[in-house]
Amino acid sequence: MNKNSPTLLITGGAGFIGSNFVIYMANKYPDYHILTIDKLTYAGTLKNLIEVENHPNYTFVKGDITDEQLVRSLFADYNIIGVIHFAAESHVDRSIEDGTTFVTTNVLGTHTLLQVAKETWEKEGCLKENRFHHISTDEVYGSLGERGMFSEKTPYDPRNPYSATKAGANLLVKSFGYTYGMNVIISSCSNNYGPKQHREKLIPTIIANALEEKPIPIYGDGKNIRDWIYVKDHAAALDVIFHKGEQLESYNVGGRNEKTNIEIATKICEILDGMQTELNTSSNLVSFKNLITFTEDRLGHDRRYAVDDRKIRRTLGWEPKMILEEGLKKTVEWYVKQWKKTTL
Repeated sequence: MNKNSPTLLITGGAGFIGSNFVIYMANKYPDYHILTIDKLTYAGTLKNLIEVENHPNYTFVKGDITDEQLVRSLFADYNIIGVIHFAAESHVDRSIEDGTTFVTTNVLGTHTLLQVAKETWEKEGCLKENRFHHISTDEVYGSLGERGMFSEKTPYDPRNPYSATKAGANLLVKSFGYTYGMNVIISSCSNNYGPKQHREKLIPTIIANALEEKPIPIYGDGKNIRDWIYVKDHAAALDVIFHKGEQLESYNVGGRNEKTNIEIATKICEILDGMQTELNTSSNLVSFKNLITFTEDRLGHDRRYAVDDRKIRRTLGWEPKMILEEGLKKTVEWYVKQWKKTTL
C-alpha cells in the first residue's frame, strides 16, 4: 500500500487485544494502511498476526514505543492520521514484583507517542483532526464494594503499580488534549477473554493447567468479581469510539457479565468435562473441578470491578454480541486446538 495512504498506527499490535483489533481493522477497512508496532516481549508474538501477514494494507514494525527516534521515523515515513495505543505492560503480579518496566513503557512510552504525534500533526496543521486513542483499563478506578459501578467520572484510585501507571498515562493523554488542543480520547474496558491471550492471565491459566491436569490456582477465596467481555466485542467498541467518540471524552466498555473467579473456573471445568473423551484424560480424573486449588491471595487484590457502560451504548449505539457461556466455549475450544498441536 502507498505510504501516503491514510495510516493508523496501532501500538502493541502483537499482543492479545491488539492483535484481535489489528485483524478486525485490516479486514473491515481496506482503505486504511494498518501500521503495527510491537516490541515482541514475552506477551506479544507474530503468531497472533498470521491472519494478516500477507494483507496488502498491513505493515508490521518491531520496535519499542520509548524509542523516540523510531517513533519519529514512522511519523515521517507514513501518513499517520490516527494512533490507537495498546502497548503496555499489563500483568499485575509482575508489576508487584517490579514496577520499573511498567513505568517505562506505560508512562514514558505513552509520553513519547503523544509528543511525536503532537509535534508532527501540529506541523501538518491537523492536530485537531487526527486522533490519539488511548486504551486504558477499569483497574484505574480501584476497587468496588458489593454494589455500584465505575462510571467515566469515577475518580482514579489505582491499587497496584500496573494500574497506577495506566492512570498516569490517562492523565498525560488528557493533558495533551487540554494543553495543546490535541484530539485525544480514552477508553477503559473490563476484563477481556478470548483467543490469543497469554497464559499468565486467569482464563488461559485455568484452561492450560486443566489440560495438563495440574492444580488450577485461584487466589484467596475465589470470590473476587470481574466483568467479562469477549475480545472481538471490545474490538468493535474501539472501532466505534475511534471513529465516532467525542474529543477529550472517556468511554467505559463492559460486558455486563459479573462473575466471581471461582464461577469462571467452575464453568470452564464443566466445558472441559464435556470434552474428556476427546482429551483422553487420565482415568482417575472424575472432573476438572477437582483440580481447583485456593492459593494465598494477591497483594492489593481488588475485590470487585464493574463498569457502567451506558454512555457508549446510549451515545454511540454499541453493545456486545457474545453471550458469556458461548464465548467461554469458543475460547476453551481455541486453546484445546493449540494444545493438541503441541502434544500430538
